[in-house]
Amino acid sequence: MASSGGPSPLSAAPPAAAARLRDVASSPVREILALTQRPGVISFAGGLPAPELFDAPGLRAAFAAALADGQFGRTLQYSTTEGDPALRTAVAARLGARGLPTDPEDILITSGSQQALTLIAAVLIEPGDTVLVEEPSYLAALQCFQMAGARVVPVPCDDDGLDPEAIPALVRRERPKLLYTVPTFHNPTGRTLPLERRAALAQVAARVGLWIVEDDPYGELRYRGEPVPHVASLPGAEDRTIALSTLSKVLVPGLRIGWLRAPAALRRALVVAKQAADLHTSTIDQAAAAHWLASCDLDAHIAGLCAVYAPRRDALVGALGDTLPEGSRWTRPDGGMFVWVRLPDGWDADELLKAALEREVAFVPGWPFFPQQPDRATLRLSFTSHSEAEIATGLDRLRAAVLDTRRRA
Repeated sequence: MASSGGPSPLSAAPPAAAARLRDVASSPVREILALTQRPGVISFAGGLPAPELFDAPGLRAAFAAALADGQFGRTLQYSTTEGDPALRTAVAARLGARGLPTDPEDILITSGSQQALTLIAAVLIEPGDTVLVEEPSYLAALQCFQMAGARVVPVPCDDDGLDPEAIPALVRRERPKLLYTVPTFHNPTGRTLPLERRAALAQVAARVGLWIVEDDPYGELRYRGEPVPHVASLPGAEDRTIALSTLSKVLVPGLRIGWLRAPAALRRALVVAKQAADLHTSTIDQAAAAHWLASCDLDAHIAGLCAVYAPRRDALVGALGDTLPEGSRWTRPDGGMFVWVRLPDGWDADELLKAALEREVAFVPGWPFFPQQPDRATLRLSFTSHSEAEIATGLDRLRAAVLDTRRRA
C-alpha cells in the first residue's frame, strides 16, 4: 500500500523520568511489606501501630460530628493551606504541654510528617546542597533529601546518638544547609539523645549558624524514664529549628495528619510550597482529628498504647540473646517502635532475610539506612504490631533462619 505521505506516528514510549530520581532507590521497607502480606508471615519489618488499638469508635463519632448538619458545608469544602484552626490550636496546646511553647500560627498542618519533610526540602535545598544526618538515619528522609538533589553527609554517632562536638568541623568542610535528627526513640536505632547532647547541639547550631530539623513521631511512646526536652525548646535552637510530628503513631496513620512548627522567617515559604503541592490537607480528616482531640483523652489513649507496647518491647529484647548469632549487639530503647541489631562481623543481613522469609518471618536489613558506607551486618526489628506470643513465635522462626544461614555459609 502506498504511503499516505502524512507524518510518521510518534513513539509511544513514555518521557524519561526526571534526573533527580536517578539516584533515589525504592524503599526496601515498602518492598518487604509487600512480600509479607501473605497470611502466616510474622513481620518485624514495618513500623506499624497495632491496629487492634485504633480507636475506631471514637473516630467514627468524630467523623459523624464533622459531617453533622451545619458542619458539612465547611468540612467537605476547600480550606486554607495552613490547616483547620481548631486542629492547629489543639496541636499547639499539645506541644506547649510537652514543654515547647507554641502558638497556633506557628503550625502548618501537613499530609503526614513525610510531606513536612518534602516541603522543607523544597524550600531550603538546592541541588548540590549538603544535609547532615545521623548515621544510620530515617530511610524516607534520606529519599526525600536525595530527590531534592542534596548531598547527605553523616554526623558521627555512638550509642547515645550524634556527637555535637563533631559538627563544627563538618560545617566548615561541608557548609550544610541543615541538620536532620530524630532525637527521641530514633528510627531506625531506637536510641534517645541525652539532654546534655541536645543542649550542646543547640549551642553549636547557634554558634555555627546551622538550621535543625527535629523529627519527633515517636516521642510520646515512652515506656520507661522521664521525657527529655525538645531540641527546639533549648537555648540557641529556638529560632533555628523546624519541629515535625504526626498523629500517625499515637492515633492512626490512615488520617495522614502531620504538622510542622516553624519560625516566622520560614512559614510563608513553607505555606507557598504546600499550596503548590496539594492546596491543603484533607479538610474532613482535619476536622475529624480536631473533634477527636477535643472529645477524647489523648493522654489516656497514649497510656493505653504504652501499656501494650512496653511488654512487647520486653518480649523482643529479652529473647534476642537466644535468637541471634553469638556476638550480636542490639539497642534497648526506652520507647518508640524499633530495636537495632548489629550481627557479628562476616554476617550479611540480606542473606539472613532470605532464610527468614523461607521461615515466614521478616525484618528490615539495615544497610539502606546509611547515607554513605552501609553496614551490611545491621538490621531493624519492630515490636509494636504483634502480641508477645506472636513475637515469641517469630523469634523461634528467626532463630531457625540463623541456623539455616550458618549452615549455608
